[in-house]
Amino acid sequence: MNRFLLLAAVVFFISSCQKETQETSTRADETSQNYTQYVDQYIGTGFHGHVFMGANVPFGAVQLGPTNLTEGWDWCSGYHYSDTTVIGFAHTHLSGTGIGDLGDILLMPTSGDVNLNRGSIKDSTQAEGYVGFYNHEDETVRPGYYSVWIDKYDVKAELTATTRAGMQHYKYEKEGPYNVIIDLERGIGWDRPEKTYIEQIDDKTIKGYRYSKGWAVDQKIYFYMQFSAPVSKIVTDKDGNLEEIKSLEGERLKAAIVFDELPEGEVTIKTGVSAVSVENAQENLEAEIPAWDFDQVATAAGEAWNKELSKVKVKLPTEEQMKIFYTSLYHTMVAPSIFSDVNGEYRGADAKTYKDTTFTNYTTYSLWDTYRAAHPLFTLTQKDKVEDFVKSFLKIYEQQGKLPIWHLVGNETDCMVGYPGIPVVADAYFKGFDVDGELALEAMKASSMRDDYGMKFIKERGYIPADSVKESVAKALEYCLADRSIAQLAKSLGKDEDYEYYNKRAHAYERYFDKETGFMRAVMADGSFRTPFSPFKSTHMWGDYTEGNGWQYTWLVPHDVEGLIELFGSEVAFEEKLDSLFIVEGDMGEEASPDISGLIGQYAHGNEPSHHVTYLYNYVGKPWKTADKVRYIMDSLYTTKPDGICGNEDVGQMSAWYVMSALGFYQVSPSNGQLVLGSPLVQEATLDMDGTTLHIEVKNNSAENKYIQNISLNGKAYLNSSIAYSDLAQGGELVIEMGNTPSKEWGVAPENRPKSIPAQFQ
Repeated sequence: MNRFLLLAAVVFFISSCQKETQETSTRADETSQNYTQYVDQYIGTGFHGHVFMGANVPFGAVQLGPTNLTEGWDWCSGYHYSDTTVIGFAHTHLSGTGIGDLGDILLMPTSGDVNLNRGSIKDSTQAEGYVGFYNHEDETVRPGYYSVWIDKYDVKAELTATTRAGMQHYKYEKEGPYNVIIDLERGIGWDRPEKTYIEQIDDKTIKGYRYSKGWAVDQKIYFYMQFSAPVSKIVTDKDGNLEEIKSLEGERLKAAIVFDELPEGEVTIKTGVSAVSVENAQENLEAEIPAWDFDQVATAAGEAWNKELSKVKVKLPTEEQMKIFYTSLYHTMVAPSIFSDVNGEYRGADAKTYKDTTFTNYTTYSLWDTYRAAHPLFTLTQKDKVEDFVKSFLKIYEQQGKLPIWHLVGNETDCMVGYPGIPVVADAYFKGFDVDGELALEAMKASSMRDDYGMKFIKERGYIPADSVKESVAKALEYCLADRSIAQLAKSLGKDEDYEYYNKRAHAYERYFDKETGFMRAVMADGSFRTPFSPFKSTHMWGDYTEGNGWQYTWLVPHDVEGLIELFGSEVAFEEKLDSLFIVEGDMGEEASPDISGLIGQYAHGNEPSHHVTYLYNYVGKPWKTADKVRYIMDSLYTTKPDGICGNEDVGQMSAWYVMSALGFYQVSPSNGQLVLGSPLVQEATLDMDGTTLHIEVKNNSAENKYIQNISLNGKAYLNSSIAYSDLAQGGELVIEMGNTPSKEWGVAPENRPKSIPAQFQ
């Protein structure tokens, strides 16, 4: 080899090494990137967002956070940005719901004389009892960690959590005595204690339980609590006098853990919880927080969040959009929450204790909301948990005789309408998850053949008479879309008779459509439409629609959009009516639900029945209209402010809509495996789907270039304005090219439009 070739070889070798090092470094940077930096937990704590504020881990049983003194609808999570009062830090909270509950095992650090009166605010600066005050500037919030300075007691409280345990660290700046109030009376919302108990085991350990009745009519939570310093005494208020105790049982128990001395004014508290027993709470604590290193636990919680957030790596044009995206993704993983202990035991829907180590049991299922986007999102981003969710559903069926509707800590709340667990189970089955099809069909049939909530009339008449059942239109339409899921499952299992029966029921929506007015209307027992009728009017809880009106519910036929188009008479009529939805204005009346928010005309993005509607334009070959609406909603109705969610977060659904839409698609029909394409906000995304990787590249994307021009998956052109989940689940390279004018070819032709019943279901 001559010197020239040798020199060239050396240069090439060095260059190759440098390139490999750079590529390795880039991959390492992507792997090690801290996505928690983009999570802003204040988003959704204002207006009607009702999101949880505090420390937890993804899908954890513990949500350890502050509880404000103020009560009301906007305090369903126990915390609202407008408030600066604190009565303590509870170990359980809900996130984004429209009803308040939980708030169990509440602790509050105080100093000086013990005052067990919770108190009420006299004015803006003074309060009785142990309620404290704080400023948002004195809060530090990040995934897995929360801290706040409480002015009244000069104490800094720090919180972190594991799956089934919470850890708190208090640093007092005042002289002792130092107190930790344990309040087993206080709950959130409807929650009220039924029976409470506390017992001192030794000078550093207490145990107890709290039984309560609220939205969850029979909740039981047990706790095992350890202190880093010896307790001087425990006192309770009896007949207005403090009395020292070793154990106490009562309906509304409050006590003070008193420390005469604390090294450097600091104490750390570890609390394990269980819905089964004190012994399980102890085992949970010892398994998850065996040591006293608060920082280590907080770091691990942050790492757990980063691991889950990094399953969806995206690039967006602005930091604000990155914050909205990753905060939304964070919100989708507060719940469902784990409801089984480390030994596999859990409290069933029949209040019995079960032990099963073959799966993880979950609770907190806001299914009327989450079947629409959150659960479809989980099939992409949480594939390892989907089967456990479905197994939890089927166990609930075996224990209570029907699939869950709104399940909370082992209790069926029966909140909202329909039987929304059905499409979630069917969706998982058709997407290839390990679901027992025969048991699933059995559970679906049992859930849909009851006599309550209007189902008796569905079986007898084929519709629900409005003069017999409230919210009849909403209930019927929800039943229809779920019945389509039952029909398709029955067909796949060769159950032809069941298929025919449920397919007919799935078309019952036609009975409610008034061709003269072009709206879904309530039908009376005599077969006539209810009069007088206004498509704007909404009556909360007692009207014909659930948290909505005729304008909003006319589109709730996601399982048969083509059939709905036929009812309108033509695609043109359908499109014109859909256009009108986004511009028409009218008075919904004094009794309208506050959930009807985020209005664009009469489209209500703040409530779930509207969430699929923007994607309906694809079904008439006008995908650019979907793009216009979807981009507008993402740009204007989601912000980084505390009021940055335009309605109840609803346990991840509002945020899941954003995550899915920002990635470029949305599942309109609940269980047909088709994702309808919109207008991706991301420039690039990488989805880790339990070992399979899908990379999305969006070329030429910008605020102006919001219209899809063409799509390819692994080099294969996609002219359709929908894409099969089965294709995405295989991973690979999805390339989307954007432009500033609508394409007249992509997604326009009838054969390229979404199909409510794809070929595999024909």
